[in-house]
Amino acid sequence: MNRKKTVLITLIFLVVASFFLKNPSAIYAFGGCEQDCLKCHTLNEKEAEAVLKPLIPDIKVISVRMAPAKGLWEIILESKGKKGLAYVDFSKENIILGQIVKIKTRENLTRKRLIELSKVDFAKIPLERALLLGRSDAKFKIAVFDDPD
Repeated sequence: MNRKKTVLITLIFLVVASFFLKNPSAIYAFGGCEQDCLKCHTLNEKEAEAVLKPLIPDIKVISVRMAPAKGLWEIILESKGKKGLAYVDFSKENIILGQIVKIKTRENLTRKRLIELSKVDFAKIPLERALLLGRSDAKFKIAVFDDPD
């Protein structure tokens, strides 16, 4: 390689390196948060609904919070009477309808969150018109539904 090419490549490298040194956020794939992403990025239920409406017209956003993967929002939504979970990136241009799995532990974080969301507080189930079998003070209780609609 001749000297001119070497000098040109070195110069280009220095320009690019100085850009990243002056703008450290440019090296982060999802928006450049180094600590608290909520300082730079926000998304509320109303905004999330507006972002997702073109894709899911009958969407109702229940809640929005930071996802377990950096750079994503976790959106709990309801569509056609069913609850679901979706992820939207900080740019608010991409949606991920899938699972987040922690590589080291192989833990499915999406499934874990869906189980959390679908838990029912037994104390809140109306039992006034229920058919009770067994002792009312039993340690374990089972509820069987026969046509909940």
